[in-house]
Amino acid sequence: MADSDKHITETVLRERARLRSFIRKRMPDADEAEDVLQDVLYELVEVSRLPEPIEQVGAWLFRVARNRIVDRFRKKREQQLPFAEEQDEDDSGLDDLLPLADAGPEAAYARGILLAALHDALEELPPKQREVFISHELERRSFKELAAASGESVNTLLARKRYAVLYLRRRLQDIYDEFDV
Repeated sequence: MADSDKHITETVLRERARLRSFIRKRMPDADEAEDVLQDVLYELVEVSRLPEPIEQVGAWLFRVARNRIVDRFRKKREQQLPFAEEQDEDDSGLDDLLPLADAGPEAAYARGILLAALHDALEELPPKQREVFISHELERRSFKELAAASGESVNTLLARKRYAVLYLRRRLQDIYDEFDV
Protein backbone atom coordinates (compact mmCIF):
# COMPACT_ATOMS: atom_id res chain seq x y z
CA MET A 1 0.00 0.00 0.00
CA ALA A 2 2.90 2.36 0.71
CA ASP A 3 4.19 2.00 -2.88
CA SER A 4 0.73 2.87 -4.18
CA ASP A 5 0.56 5.99 -2.01
CA LYS A 6 4.04 7.02 -3.15
CA HIS A 7 3.07 6.53 -6.81
CA ILE A 8 -0.09 8.63 -6.35
CA THR A 9 1.88 11.40 -4.63
CA GLU A 10 4.47 11.45 -7.43
CA THR A 11 1.73 11.54 -10.07
CA VAL A 12 -0.11 14.38 -8.34
CA LEU A 13 3.09 16.43 -7.97
CA ARG A 14 4.02 15.82 -11.62
CA GLU A 15 0.59 16.45 -13.21
CA ARG A 16 -1.17 18.91 -10.89
CA ALA A 17 0.02 22.18 -12.48
CA ARG A 18 -0.73 21.06 -16.05
CA LEU A 19 -4.07 19.65 -15.01
CA ARG A 20 -5.01 22.85 -13.14
CA SER A 21 -4.07 24.92 -16.21
CA PHE A 22 -6.13 22.63 -18.47
CA ILE A 23 -9.19 22.99 -16.24
CA ARG A 24 -8.81 26.77 -15.72
CA LYS A 25 -8.74 27.36 -19.48
CA ARG A 26 -12.14 25.73 -19.71
CA MET A 27 -13.79 27.05 -16.56
CA PRO A 28 -13.96 30.78 -15.82
CA ASP A 29 -14.72 30.37 -12.11
CA ALA A 30 -11.50 29.63 -10.17
CA ASP A 31 -13.38 28.01 -7.26
CA GLU A 32 -15.27 25.70 -9.58
CA ALA A 33 -12.06 24.84 -11.41
CA GLU A 34 -10.42 23.95 -8.10
CA ASP A 35 -13.43 21.76 -7.22
CA VAL A 36 -13.06 19.91 -10.51
CA LEU A 37 -9.33 19.45 -9.88
CA GLN A 38 -10.04 18.01 -6.43
CA ASP A 39 -12.72 15.70 -7.89
CA VAL A 40 -10.26 14.39 -10.47
CA LEU A 41 -7.52 13.82 -7.89
CA TYR A 42 -9.99 12.11 -5.57
CA GLU A 43 -11.03 9.82 -8.42
CA LEU A 44 -7.36 9.02 -9.05
CA VAL A 45 -7.02 7.88 -5.44
CA GLU A 46 -10.19 5.79 -5.70
CA VAL A 47 -9.13 4.15 -8.97
CA SER A 48 -5.65 3.41 -7.66
CA ARG A 49 -7.24 1.06 -5.14
CA LEU A 50 -8.55 -1.14 -7.95
CA PRO A 51 -6.51 -4.20 -8.91
CA GLU A 52 -6.03 -3.04 -12.53
CA PRO A 53 -3.50 -0.20 -12.82
CA ILE A 54 -4.09 2.81 -15.06
CA GLU A 55 -1.88 2.46 -18.14
CA GLN A 56 -1.37 6.14 -18.99
CA VAL A 57 -2.11 8.14 -15.87
CA GLY A 58 -1.59 11.56 -17.47
CA ALA A 59 -3.99 10.90 -20.32
CA TRP A 60 -6.48 9.36 -17.90
CA LEU A 61 -6.38 12.45 -15.65
CA PHE A 62 -7.09 14.82 -18.55
CA ARG A 63 -9.92 12.63 -19.83
CA VAL A 64 -11.51 12.53 -16.38
CA ALA A 65 -11.06 16.32 -16.04
CA ARG A 66 -12.76 16.88 -19.39
CA ASN A 67 -15.64 14.64 -18.35
CA ARG A 68 -16.04 16.48 -15.03
CA ILE A 69 -16.11 19.84 -16.85
CA VAL A 70 -18.80 18.56 -19.21
CA ASP A 71 -20.75 17.22 -16.22
CA ARG A 72 -20.65 20.66 -14.59
CA PHE A 73 -22.05 22.31 -17.70
CA ARG A 74 -24.79 19.69 -17.92
CA LYS A 75 -25.86 20.40 -14.35
CA LYS A 76 -25.98 24.14 -14.99
CA ARG A 77 -28.27 23.93 -17.98
CA GLU A 78 -31.30 21.74 -18.14
CA GLN A 79 -32.91 22.25 -21.49
CA GLN A 80 -33.75 20.19 -24.54
CA LEU A 81 -32.26 20.51 -27.96
CA PRO A 82 -34.19 23.52 -29.23
CA PHE A 83 -34.99 22.28 -32.75
CA ALA A 84 -38.75 22.42 -33.08
CA GLU A 85 -40.74 19.57 -34.64
CA GLU A 86 -42.24 21.92 -37.18
CA GLN A 87 -40.44 25.03 -38.29
CA ASP A 88 -41.78 27.87 -40.34
CA GLU A 89 -40.35 31.03 -41.82
CA ASP A 90 -40.60 33.00 -38.56
CA ASP A 91 -38.40 30.63 -36.54
CA SER A 92 -35.13 31.80 -35.08
CA GLY A 93 -31.90 31.16 -36.91
CA LEU A 94 -29.16 28.67 -36.29
CA ASP A 95 -27.16 31.16 -34.20
CA ASP A 96 -29.91 31.08 -31.57
CA LEU A 97 -29.28 27.34 -31.12
CA LEU A 98 -25.53 27.55 -30.59
CA PRO A 99 -23.57 28.87 -27.63
CA LEU A 100 -22.42 32.45 -28.12
CA ALA A 101 -18.87 32.66 -29.43
CA ASP A 102 -18.05 35.45 -26.97
CA ALA A 103 -19.55 33.73 -23.90
CA GLY A 104 -16.20 32.39 -22.72
CA PRO A 105 -13.76 29.71 -23.76
CA GLU A 106 -16.07 26.81 -22.88
CA ALA A 107 -18.88 28.21 -25.01
CA ALA A 108 -16.50 28.93 -27.88
CA TYR A 109 -15.15 25.37 -27.64
CA ALA A 110 -18.67 23.89 -27.57
CA ARG A 111 -19.71 26.10 -30.50
CA GLY A 112 -16.73 24.90 -32.54
CA ILE A 113 -17.45 21.25 -31.83
CA LEU A 114 -21.16 21.68 -32.62
CA LEU A 115 -20.45 23.56 -35.86
CA ALA A 116 -18.00 20.87 -36.99
CA ALA A 117 -20.53 18.14 -36.18
CA LEU A 118 -23.26 20.11 -37.98
CA HIS A 119 -21.05 20.41 -41.05
CA ASP A 120 -20.44 16.65 -41.06
CA ALA A 121 -24.14 15.92 -40.52
CA LEU A 122 -25.15 18.28 -43.33
CA GLU A 123 -22.84 16.39 -45.69
CA GLU A 124 -24.77 13.20 -44.83
CA LEU A 125 -28.14 14.66 -45.89
CA PRO A 126 -29.61 13.97 -49.31
CA PRO A 127 -28.61 16.88 -51.60
CA LYS A 128 -32.10 18.40 -51.93
CA GLN A 129 -32.68 18.37 -48.16
CA ARG A 130 -29.23 19.85 -47.54
CA GLU A 131 -29.84 22.58 -50.12
CA VAL A 132 -33.17 23.63 -48.58
CA PHE A 133 -31.80 23.57 -45.02
CA ILE A 134 -28.73 25.64 -45.89
CA SER A 135 -30.71 28.10 -48.00
CA HIS A 136 -33.35 28.66 -45.35
CA GLU A 137 -31.33 28.43 -42.12
CA LEU A 138 -27.91 29.73 -43.08
CA GLU A 139 -28.66 32.00 -46.03
CA ARG A 140 -31.96 33.12 -44.44
CA ARG A 141 -33.87 32.83 -47.73
CA SER A 142 -37.65 32.50 -47.54
CA PHE A 143 -39.50 29.43 -48.75
CA LYS A 144 -41.33 31.57 -51.30
CA GLU A 145 -38.03 32.78 -52.69
CA LEU A 146 -36.68 29.21 -52.78
CA ALA A 147 -39.85 27.95 -54.49
CA ALA A 148 -39.60 30.64 -57.16
CA ALA A 149 -35.94 29.87 -57.82
CA SER A 150 -36.29 26.08 -57.87
CA GLY A 151 -39.73 25.61 -59.38
CA GLU A 152 -40.66 23.35 -56.44
CA SER A 153 -43.75 23.98 -54.34
CA VAL A 154 -43.43 25.60 -50.92
CA ASN A 155 -44.92 22.45 -49.34
CA THR A 156 -42.26 20.26 -50.98
CA LEU A 157 -39.52 22.54 -49.67
CA LEU A 158 -41.08 22.59 -46.19
CA ALA A 159 -41.20 18.79 -46.16
CA ARG A 160 -37.56 18.52 -47.23
CA LYS A 161 -36.49 20.92 -44.51
CA ARG A 162 -38.55 19.06 -41.93
CA TYR A 163 -36.84 15.76 -42.84
CA ALA A 164 -33.46 17.49 -42.67
CA VAL A 165 -34.24 18.92 -39.22
CA LEU A 166 -35.44 15.55 -37.92
CA TYR A 167 -32.28 13.86 -39.16
CA LEU A 168 -30.00 16.59 -37.79
CA ARG A 169 -31.73 16.48 -34.41
CA ARG A 170 -31.16 12.72 -34.12
CA ARG A 171 -27.63 12.92 -35.48
CA LEU A 172 -26.50 15.79 -33.21
CA GLN A 173 -28.37 14.92 -30.01
CA ASP A 174 -25.46 13.08 -28.34
CA ILE A 175 -23.04 15.91 -29.04
CA TYR A 176 -25.57 18.49 -27.95
CA ASP A 177 -26.21 16.55 -24.73
CA GLU A 178 -22.47 16.31 -24.05
CA PHE A 179 -22.17 20.09 -23.95
CA ASP A 180 -25.72 20.63 -22.74
CA VAL A 181 -26.08 23.96 -24.49
